[in-house]
Amino acid sequence: MDSNMSKFTLRADSCVLKKFRYVAEYNARSANRELENLMKIHVSNFEDEHGKIDLDNI
Repeated sequence: MDSNMSKFTLRADSCVLKKFRYVAEYNARSANRELENLMKIHVSNFEDEHGKIDLDNI
């Protein structure tokens, strides 16, 4: 595994997770890649509204 990749455990309702995996497959992605893509979009939208997040200050 790439040393730059972090692990994250997620607990979710089984019905929601099954549907999420269906959507991911529809988009030709793994559930992990689908979630990573959604996270990037969410962060980008946040930064568009509130300004760039400075990782050095976190």
